[in-house]
Parts: sequence; C-alpha cells; structure tokens
Amino acid sequence: MRVINIIQDSIVDGPGLRSTVFFAGCPHKCPGCHNPQSWNRNAGDDMSIQEIYDELMENTLTNITFSGGEPLIQLNDLTILAKKLKTAGKNIWCYTGYTWEYLLKSNKEPFMKLCRELDILVDGPFIKEKRDLSLFYRGSSNQRLIHCRKSMEEKKIVLFEH
Repeated sequence: MRVINIIQDSIVDGPGLRSTVFFAGCPHKCPGCHNPQSWNRNAGDDMSIQEIYDELMENTLTNITFSGGEPLIQLNDLTILAKKLKTAGKNIWCYTGYTWEYLLKSNKEPFMKLCRELDILVDGPFIKEKRDLSLFYRGSSNQRLIHCRKSMEEKKIVLFEH
C-alpha cells in the first residue's frame, strides 16, 4: 500500500487518541484541501499490510483512522488491513471524498465488505464554500459521519451523533 505517513496520538481524526494512516493518491483534488501533498499517487512509501498493521499495533492506546489522499483507491488492501485491525479490537474511522450513495452504486460489494470492518465512514468531498470550523471531525458541512454497521442493518444512512 502507498502510505505518506502514520501519525500517532491524533486527537482531530475521530474521538479519543487515534493513529492516523495517510494514504497516497487522491482523484478528488478538492480546492482548499488541507493535505494536497497526498494527491500524488506516487508520494510516500510502499508498505505491506503487515508493516502498517505492526506499526499501528505498537501503540496499544489508540484507535485507527484511515485518511489521505483517498484511502478507497486501495480498497481491497484497505479491507484486509481493516479486518486485521478490527479483529485486534480497534475502532476504525475512514475518510473518503466519495459519497456513500456513489460507493453503493459503483462498487457495492467491495465497499460493503470494507464497511463491515469500519465503525464510522466520513463521506463526501471537502467543499471550501461549506467549510465550518465548528464541526466535529470534518471540514465542510456536506460531509457526514456515517455509522456503518447501523446503516447496513437499517438499509439507510444512520448518522453518528457526537
């Protein structure tokens, strides 16, 4: 997997202390993006799923956030990593510039496979005109904190309430 950085002890990428993996490559290129260096698919380093897992598991106090770039461009490997981390008892959040609806239409089965391992999906592109610093864990008001398991069970989007 292509990884730009792994940050330990983040407090801005979900509740509590989190280890955040910043994946390389982003097709969205949102104006005003806080991480434009992540757009390049060749940025960062190649890391195996096991290498990422081992580094994340070194910090036993943190849960996990996948960010980027766009983590879902590495969907199959991301799902394998998420499953390993979930089996280890980690709470997992994932940021994506895609919407839940788009992912269901374009890549339903692989996306649902990932969602079974995620706790929260933060969906939607960053929109500079909708930027709102008062929002928890997202940059613009169009982005949603989606509770994955509940949304799959109820077959409709269920938002996470902070």
